[in-house]
Amino acid sequence: MAVDYTVIVVYLVGMLAMGWWGMRRARSKSEFLVAGRRLGPAMYSGTMAAIVLGGASTIGGVGLGYRYGLSGAWMVFTIGLGLLALSVFFSARIARLKVYTVSEMLDLRYGGRAGVISGVVMWAYTLMLAVTSTIAYATIFDVLFDMNRTLAIVLGGSIVVAYSTLGGMWSITLTDMVQFVVKTIGVLLLLLPIAVVKAGGFGEMKAKLPTSYFDPLGIGGETIFTYVLIYTFGMLIGQDIWQRVFTARSDTTARWGGTVAGTYCLAYALAGAVIGTAAKVLYPDLANADDAFATIVKDELPVGVRGLVLAAALAAVMSTSSGALIACATVANNDIWSRLRGRPVEGEHDEVRGNRVFILVMGVAVIGTAIALNNVVEALTVAYNLLVGGLLVPILGGLLWRRGTAQGALASVAVGGLAVIALMAGYGILANEPVYYGLLASLVVYVAVSLATPATDTAVLEAWRDRLAGRGEVLEPVPAPR
Repeated sequence: MAVDYTVIVVYLVGMLAMGWWGMRRARSKSEFLVAGRRLGPAMYSGTMAAIVLGGASTIGGVGLGYRYGLSGAWMVFTIGLGLLALSVFFSARIARLKVYTVSEMLDLRYGGRAGVISGVVMWAYTLMLAVTSTIAYATIFDVLFDMNRTLAIVLGGSIVVAYSTLGGMWSITLTDMVQFVVKTIGVLLLLLPIAVVKAGGFGEMKAKLPTSYFDPLGIGGETIFTYVLIYTFGMLIGQDIWQRVFTARSDTTARWGGTVAGTYCLAYALAGAVIGTAAKVLYPDLANADDAFATIVKDELPVGVRGLVLAAALAAVMSTSSGALIACATVANNDIWSRLRGRPVEGEHDEVRGNRVFILVMGVAVIGTAIALNNVVEALTVAYNLLVGGLLVPILGGLLWRRGTAQGALASVAVGGLAVIALMAGYGILANEPVYYGLLASLVVYVAVSLATPATDTAVLEAWRDRLAGRGEVLEPVPAPR
């Protein structure tokens, strides 16, 4: 294992070095939070794919393939569909807004009265998303070093917090690009073909497994519908995703770069399902399907390759974890704390320092919460139920329906969020009903209250249309040269 350990250690040290290098570039709020809005197509595509394909997509995607066969690809597949929809239909308009958070977009659209409550919901979502990614370190470091769960979470989480705090989005962008390359080589180019060969090829896999494993809809129509509702729509409105859209240097970059990333996600989804199916042939009696990834890596891959593939798993977890962390800190600082404090931060330098502090504080909170929680699926479900049930309707309504009002948006966020929480308490966290009924309640309240209240002020709508068209945008300060 010495070679494998060396690969992992070099990878982790490289992540910290990227964070230190990124710190030298993050000299303004724009550079720290959205990489100066300067990413070109290649870097934008790679980093967008890196953030949406995390530990749940890698370890969880293989686990679903182990349990259901090829139809286990549907969870990650719906993530790719959501990213494609965002890129084709909304990303250009979102990029032109020149904001930092989803709540700022709601304020622009509805007249400055939707920020705090929507910020709280988005903060809860990004916090839980970061927690679920951080928990996944325990699985990977257990395979690598037979490490205690708490120590594994602290080690992995501390590395992410360190490079995120140092350079903000620049550090995260640089590390995500490396992570994208590592994931592509480790999972698609190495683990996928090796797993299929070890299982005897597709012919042998079909001979040894039930036909349901090769049914594209074998996982069930209701499950697929729920995945679409949660993950496809979740991709359209998440702060972690929007904050990456804000990094694009142009409308074209946001649209076509995101389309490439979404297509990559579809291929990654199928790869995970095939790897899981191969693992079912090799290890038919695993107690936990989510152990399939670690088991096939540990037992079937040669020395060196095993280290690279485990580094790919770490890359998947770290990219989502760092993206969720900076999103959580950005929302906490810009949408909640600055509004409650009631006065702006003095100067761009102070804003960089303030955002660094918030990343550090939120990082400590994420690590502590990850240690306290055990169930990754439940935490991820809570995150997406809150996001979709509370924010989908007012965000898409603001983008698509002129008659939507601030009162309708606020009522929709409050009713949808509370309904999801109450229904999860009644039906159970993993039930489908909370997001179904919560989303329906949010929609009904949004339409009813919007129609019952005066239309949004014409000046607000004119300013909104100007920003969507790229006119009247806020100019970003240019940092002074050193």
